[in-house]
Amino acid sequence: MPTPSPTTNTTTTVNAITDTTTDAALRIGPHAVRPPVVLAPMAGITNAPFRTLCREWSGGKGLFVSEMITTRALVERNDKTMQLIRFDETEKPRSIQLYGVDPATVGKAVRMIAEEDLADHIDLNFGCPVPKVTRKGGGSALPFKRNLLRSILREAVSGAGDLPVTMKMRKGIDDDHLTYLDAGRIAVEEGVTAIALHGRTAAQHYGGTADWDAIARLKEHVPEIPVLGNGDIWSAEDALRMVRETGCDGVVVGRGCLGRPWLFADLVAAFEGRTDAFVRPTLREVADVMVRHATLLGEWIGDESRGVIDFRKHVAWYLKGFAVGSEMRKRLAVTSSLEELRAGLDELDLGQPWPAGADGPRGRTSGNNRVVLPDGWLKDPYDCAGVGEDAELDTSGG
Repeated sequence: MPTPSPTTNTTTTVNAITDTTTDAALRIGPHAVRPPVVLAPMAGITNAPFRTLCREWSGGKGLFVSEMITTRALVERNDKTMQLIRFDETEKPRSIQLYGVDPATVGKAVRMIAEEDLADHIDLNFGCPVPKVTRKGGGSALPFKRNLLRSILREAVSGAGDLPVTMKMRKGIDDDHLTYLDAGRIAVEEGVTAIALHGRTAAQHYGGTADWDAIARLKEHVPEIPVLGNGDIWSAEDALRMVRETGCDGVVVGRGCLGRPWLFADLVAAFEGRTDAFVRPTLREVADVMVRHATLLGEWIGDESRGVIDFRKHVAWYLKGFAVGSEMRKRLAVTSSLEELRAGLDELDLGQPWPAGADGPRGRTSGNNRVVLPDGWLKDPYDCAGVGEDAELDTSGG
C-alpha cells in the first residue's frame, strides 16, 4: 500500500524550534534519524503491522523499535520470539529492543543478532515497570545495581561489533532511589550510543506527570551522547515543546500513538516546520485505518480471525473522542472477522469530524504503585549476588 497522505487537515500554529534543530538528524551510530522521532517499544503493540502503519504515515522517516524481546528466549530460538523479530523488507534500520538481567545471556543474544544480521540497532530495556519484570531485578529495577548494569552494557557493546547499542530507562525505582544520572554516566563509559529517559519512576508506572526537568538534567550530565526524552507526548506540539524545554536530542513516543499512527505524520510535519499539514481524520478515515491495521495483523499472524482478535485491544484507542455508544464499542471489541469489524464500523456516523480534545492520555495511567523487587534488592546498590540466568524470562514481551 502506498504511503497514506493526510486527507483532512487543519491549519495549526506551532512554535517551531530553531532551523538548525529541525534540520538536524539524530545520530544512532551510523544511522541518521531525521526527524529525531522514535517509536517506543511497547509489548504487544509495536509488532511489525503497527510499525508498518506508523512508517507509512511518517513517509518512512524516524526510527521504529520492535516490542521487547527477551534475551533468553532469543538465544533459545523460541518460536514466538523468532516471529517477533521478523522485519518487513522496507524497515531500515531494523531496530530490536532486548530485555535481560544476566550479562552472559545478554552478550549471547547480542552476538547472535550481530553475527546473523538480525537487526541494525539494539536497544536495551531498563525501563519496564511491570511486576513480572522488576520482581526478577529486570527493567526499571536493574539500574539500581550499578555493577550489574555496567556488566550488561559492557557485554552488549562488546558483542554488538559495529551495531549501535542504546538504552531506555526511567528515573529510578521511586523518588528515594533515583538512578538515572549514575546510569547515564555508566552508559557513556561503556560505549552506549544514546540514552532514552522516561521521566517517571517505576513506582509511578504511567500515572502523574512526566518529569521533563529530569530529561534536561540528564542531557547536561551526559553531553557526550544523544539523550532522547519520553513521557507525555500526546501531540506534535508536545514533542517540539519537550525539545525546547529540555534540550534533548530527540523524542520517543509511546502511548501517544495508541490508536493514532498518523501522529507520526504530524511529528514529521512539525519538525519540518509545516504547520498546516496536521492530520485530523474523520471517523470514516479512522475506520479505514482500523480495518487496515486488523488486516495487517491477520497477514502477519497468518490467520485473519486471530489478527482481528489481536486488534481488539486497539478499538477503544482509535475511537476515543468520537460519538460511539457503549454497546457498539463493546460489540466492536469482540469482533472476530474483518467482515464483522467492517460491518460494525459501517453502522457508525462515519461523517464525524475529528473530535476536539481527542489527543489526551490513552493506555495505562495508574501510579503510586509498590515496586515488586527481589528480596534485599535495595540493601546494596553495587552487590548483584543472586541475579543470574534464572532471572531471565523465557518468553518475550513485558
